[in-house]
Amino acid sequence: MPDPELRAAAEASKAWPFEEARRLLKRLERLPEEPKEVIFETGYGPSGLPHIGTFGEVARTSMVRHAFGLLSDLPTRLICFSDDLDGLRKVPDNVPERAMLEAHLGKPLTSVPDPFGTHESFGAHNNARLRSFLDRFGFDYEFYSATELYRAGRFDETLLKMLAVYDEVMAIILPTIGPERRRTYAPFLPISERTGQVLQVPIEERDLEAGTITYRDPETGALVETPVTGGRVKCQWKADWAMRWVALGVDYEMSGKDLIDSVRLSSKICRVLGGTPPEGFNYELFLDEKGEKISKSKGNGLTIEEWLRYASPESLSFFMYQKPRAAKRLYFDVIPRTVDDYLSQLARYPEQDTEKRLANPVFHVHEGAPPKAEVPVSFNLLLNLVSASNAHDRDVLWGFIRRYAPEASPEAAPLLDELVGYAIRYYEDFVKPAKRYRAAEPHERKALAELAERLAAAPRDADGEALQAIVYEVGKAYEFEPLRDWFRALYEVLLGQSQGPRFGSFIELYGIENTRALIMRALEGAIAADNAPAAAQKEPAEPGGAGSEETAKKSGKPGGAKHAAKRRSAERSG
Repeated sequence: MPDPELRAAAEASKAWPFEEARRLLKRLERLPEEPKEVIFETGYGPSGLPHIGTFGEVARTSMVRHAFGLLSDLPTRLICFSDDLDGLRKVPDNVPERAMLEAHLGKPLTSVPDPFGTHESFGAHNNARLRSFLDRFGFDYEFYSATELYRAGRFDETLLKMLAVYDEVMAIILPTIGPERRRTYAPFLPISERTGQVLQVPIEERDLEAGTITYRDPETGALVETPVTGGRVKCQWKADWAMRWVALGVDYEMSGKDLIDSVRLSSKICRVLGGTPPEGFNYELFLDEKGEKISKSKGNGLTIEEWLRYASPESLSFFMYQKPRAAKRLYFDVIPRTVDDYLSQLARYPEQDTEKRLANPVFHVHEGAPPKAEVPVSFNLLLNLVSASNAHDRDVLWGFIRRYAPEASPEAAPLLDELVGYAIRYYEDFVKPAKRYRAAEPHERKALAELAERLAAAPRDADGEALQAIVYEVGKAYEFEPLRDWFRALYEVLLGQSQGPRFGSFIELYGIENTRALIMRALEGAIAADNAPAAAQKEPAEPGGAGSEETAKKSGKPGGAKHAAKRRSAERSG
């Protein structure tokens, strides 16, 4: 049982996981009798490779589950359900052996050969991919396969109920679909013993006593009688969802905004079956770099593996926590700011009172036990350090970091050491290909020369704030209007990008003498000349991020992200 003070704070917290948990408690109060356990569920359609939105649903549901545990003593379970008995409707764009898959269209995903050749079926392959990733995050869940549960008879009792209320279910669905679809619609989809395909055919006869349905084979015209139990049929999507809620006793399930109507109709069917629809909410969808919905079959947007190449699992959970009811772009260029925002909240947590801690995203990301913040350098600052120093080796970067934070080391600060590796990879793949250096304008040359002189006179142990003040003074002395044009000039001339972190912090990390040498090379034209190929890029990378000086609007998609995404899309495989 949680601490009484913590429970009291949780009961009043406005953090969305606690709001959801309180709504779930009210649902349980309305039930005829108190349940022995509370079931949370997430659903997954394994028709394509698992995508990052799938993870988001599990992460968010787990956050609500943890919040519920602080408000109630009832035990909970999380079921991750795979609808792998669904028929393969179309071949995904991002898989091999597409011609082979074409020959198996219409068959259950667990009856379709694995195009990657690693598992017994395409459904099993995609299920394994999902489970592997969920295990990597340490989620506490139970994996349920529709194929296994249908065939094992786990749904038989509820399927027979569905047969008994067949007409009521039809009355719920038929008004919502078009005339052509009405002619073939039925809550049950027979699985043909002749072809192995999941059939969308009208039901000719029903035998409640025998528990069977009769349909006409669409190719031979023969009447076929089949039981609705034992995995001989599966239910249509909305009927299937409702059937699952009743059979498994689901109490909470969230879903995307695109499923609002499905939730409404499935809830009606759930009531007809004698159940109570679960609590939940509709989250907004993720968008790719073009503002289009991320689709597992298209393979657009980020994959799970790609995020983890450039940032930690915890930063991804942090991204999922933020504003779940707002549509958000989920592309490579959101990573730097997300990482820095996560680190910033992690650093604030120890000094916060209970109320503020419960409102801090890291409380929910780490289930109430965030690790100690040990990162004195931001992700964006590391990106610029890699850029300026041309140091793409961890040991060299750690040399700079130790000068900035003498007590830091890879052993004492493993989180920072991970960040160094992420920064190197992100720089190489996205920032470097899109850099565009330019020569300083006459007015900027004078200001840069003045900055070099003032830095030469600065104390060797000057901190970032003192160095930032020097940079500001030079900008004001040379009457840059607005002052951000001065910082833009610094970033474009010295770093080949239009924005970056606080420049004083960069000087402190990179070193005063190194910064002066960088300025002199720029004034000599050496930086622009050495980076002529990069300068030909059409669009500059703009890492941006927490603490950025430059907040002007980006001109469009980062060229580096576009370039690297095309390259990395070719690398995606099983």
